[in-house]
Amino acid sequence: MKSQIKLFANPKTEAQHQMNVIRWSEIVRDVYPELKLLFHIPNGGTRDPIEAKHLKEQGLKPGVPDLCLPVPRGRYHGLYIEMKTESGKTSPEQDWWIEQLKAQGYYVGECHGWQSAIQIIEWYLKQ
Repeated sequence: MKSQIKLFANPKTEAQHQMNVIRWSEIVRDVYPELKLLFHIPNGGTRDPIEAKHLKEQGLKPGVPDLCLPVPRGRYHGLYIEMKTESGKTSPEQDWWIEQLKAQGYYVGECHGWQSAIQIIEWYLKQ
C-alpha cells in the first residue's frame, strides 16, 4: 500500500500541500507510529447555508488550525499545524487561535508548503 501512495509533485493549493503531508505521514508511520493520530480539522471549504448552520451549532469554529497531532512532547501538550501555500497569509481568526493554543501549552506551526510542515512534525516528534 505504501508504494501506491503518491505525492503531488508541484502542489498549487493549500489542500494539495496538506494532502502531501497526510500521504507522507502514511509512508513514515513505521518510523513515527504516533502519526496514526494526525488528523485534519475540516473548518474550511464551501458549504450550503443549512450545512454551515448545523456545523456551527455542532461547534465548528473559524480559524482553528488545519491539522492536529494530539501527542505530547517535551513541554508541549500537542501539535497544531496551520497549512498555507508558499504565499498564503493567516486570517485574524487564525492568528487568534494560534495565540490561544500557544498560551495553553501547544506547539503551533504556521507552515508554508508541505515540506515546512514535515520539518516541524519531525522536529516535534524528536522532542
